[in-house]
Amino acid sequence: MSQPRQQQSPPGVTSEMVPRPDHGEESYRGAGRLTGKAAVITGGDSGIGRAVAIAYAREGADVLVSYLDEHEDAAETRRWVKEAGRKCVLVPGDVADPAHCRSIVDKAVEEFGRIDVLVNNAAFQMTRDSIEDIPDEEWDRTLAINISAFFHLTKAAVAHMRPGSAIIGSTSVNSDSPPPQLLAYNVTKAGIANMVGSLAQMLAAKGIRANSVAPGPIWTPLIPATMPPEQVENFGSQVPLGRPGQPAELAPVYVLLASDEAGYVSGARIAVTGGQPIL
Repeated sequence: MSQPRQQQSPPGVTSEMVPRPDHGEESYRGAGRLTGKAAVITGGDSGIGRAVAIAYAREGADVLVSYLDEHEDAAETRRWVKEAGRKCVLVPGDVADPAHCRSIVDKAVEEFGRIDVLVNNAAFQMTRDSIEDIPDEEWDRTLAINISAFFHLTKAAVAHMRPGSAIIGSTSVNSDSPPPQLLAYNVTKAGIANMVGSLAQMLAAKGIRANSVAPGPIWTPLIPATMPPEQVENFGSQVPLGRPGQPAELAPVYVLLASDEAGYVSGARIAVTGGQPIL
């Protein structure tokens, strides 16, 4: 299974992808597992973030969607959330800025009065063949978006989280099997896995759980926006299932980790990799 060769400018948009990703728009069925909860989802405009927002709304949660500047994608996510009868707050801006991270938390508290679930999903990557090709500013920006934002968001959010709340990080199979062309991205994803392990222990006394999801190759706008067309064409073919995953195929795991049913699950890292093992 392959995709047509295609390329976009970062951060990429859903409307230009061929084929269009499946976010569960027509398939996800909620069962009230998150009724009454309020969630913050970074990178919630498209890809995994949109699938999580749709699933959370159909499970009964209100959501705040943080995104950079993909206004059309964000509006589409909000439409699906509102169709589910839940509130959706859109907050554009750059999570590489610590002050903006704090403003996201402030807005969630203003709108919802608390935060029950924090999903750190926003990410940046760029394909480079050698370390000499990685600009200093690209290295710094990758770390700022992928892992420093997680720190600043969590630091600000914890004061507004009650016992039973959940923090979920998006790590990656790349943290265990790092392809050389994604050096900076790989480093951040390994860091997220490590950070979640620390948070699970640090926040246990507050009754706050911390876990992460480790996706394999997932078909999102990040792929055609950050990989050369020949890699896009074969994206996902290397895993045992022989295809990229769809965002909708990750949403149930994010729902489980946010739900009260996972009350004894903390410090876990769940693989959704199409059969590729993680350590």
